[in-house]
Amino acid sequence: MTSADREQHTMTERDIALLLADAADGVEVGIAPTQAVIRGGRRRRARRWAVATAAALAIVGSTGTLALAGLPGGGDGRAVRPAASPTPAAFQDAPHRTTLATGTDQGTKWKVFIDVWGAPRDEAEAQAQLTAMAEYEESAPDVRKASDLVGKVAYFVYRGYGDTTSPVLENTVEASDAMADTDLTSGALPLVPGADNPVRLGIGSVAKSAERVLCHIKDGDGISLTKAPADNTTDNVEPAIRPAEGSPYNWFVCVAPKGTEFESAEVTALS
Repeated sequence: MTSADREQHTMTERDIALLLADAADGVEVGIAPTQAVIRGGRRRRARRWAVATAAALAIVGSTGTLALAGLPGGGDGRAVRPAASPTPAAFQDAPHRTTLATGTDQGTKWKVFIDVWGAPRDEAEAQAQLTAMAEYEESAPDVRKASDLVGKVAYFVYRGYGDTTSPVLENTVEASDAMADTDLTSGALPLVPGADNPVRLGIGSVAKSAERVLCHIKDGDGISLTKAPADNTTDNVEPAIRPAEGSPYNWFVCVAPKGTEFESAEVTALS
């Protein structure tokens, strides 16, 4: 990635709205964040970030195409059904669920997890999968009919804090999609739900080849993340770079210390 690719721009809501109008034809855009940072890079399918409050959301992309909208059927305090084992075929009656990180903040347990639905092979499988998704209150973005989901992976990222679980990111991508080299897309939101809370939680996706990610913290030292060991269990999932079953990308989570905020992230080492 060149230095020009890494250049960051602060944009107003109006700037973001104009960009999205030009770049995402036909995509319905919800409330824009008060600030967004877009990092130049190869074009990728739009990702949708959502928080259940009116809090500002900072977004860092490697794509140049970002769309924001509320997740259907979701909100703080929403019950999320535990995932069952998926069927061997491409059609899944339940998502692959992967815990990306867990921790404790001021005595309260938090976690970030992702649901990934495999790519249906035909319209019949896609229709069955859409029906199964509805049971989980998950709705694949930009899918208006079953055939729109054929060959695509759908994923949904959630933040849990105490007894509250909130959806924070949704997307559908071609099953063959992949990130490369230093490609990185990340977003930030409060670790503690609430519009007035500091934006401490950073969540992002990277190429499978990324070995190290540096999270930049406002008024604080950076946080360096490396790939988690293969035998790591979900009992104590420290922030790291992790695969998510069914996802074409690896994922990372970092939490800024109390009194600071997440600012941005970059890939600093490749395999």
